[in-house]
Amino acid sequence: RTSPGRSPFACWPAERAMALLQVGDRAPAFELSDDRGRVWTHADLAGRTVVLYFYPKDDTPGCTAEACAFRDSYADLQALGAEAWGVSGDDAGSHQRFASRHNLPYPLLVDRGNQLRKAFGVPRVLGLLPGRVTYVIDGEGMIRHVFNNLLDGAAHRNEARAALQRLGI
Repeated sequence: RTSPGRSPFACWPAERAMALLQVGDRAPAFELSDDRGRVWTHADLAGRTVVLYFYPKDDTPGCTAEACAFRDSYADLQALGAEAWGVSGDDAGSHQRFASRHNLPYPLLVDRGNQLRKAFGVPRVLGLLPGRVTYVIDGEGMIRHVFNNLLDGAAHRNEARAALQRLGI
């Protein structure tokens, strides 16, 4: 899907940005800081399998269940050769409190303008609530699995783990 000589992590055209990215699509370019102040970019995906999960808001019940499920399975994800990154529109201070309160061992990326959410095409529910979508992205930047479920945050961990086992990446 990319032209020769073009980065496999290059952004999709604007007309593509609003549709939910699917299996076989490439992860779009990005640059976001996390709860600890580290800047992460699409280049950080190279050679890594990442479970990138978008969640609506820090410290809400469903998002806390989801974050803690990924925390509780983090060693399992690592054993499968993957790591988790959470993404929401909350600011770094909110992410810091959330990560500290729940002992989250993985980065929470700050997407204040929702640019990454939009680039991945993560839908809003009823036009108001940010959606909850998890992507499994391989070391080439290719999306290998997508799971979209707003109501069951903890199910995202189960889906990601099953996808990693099935795909063997």
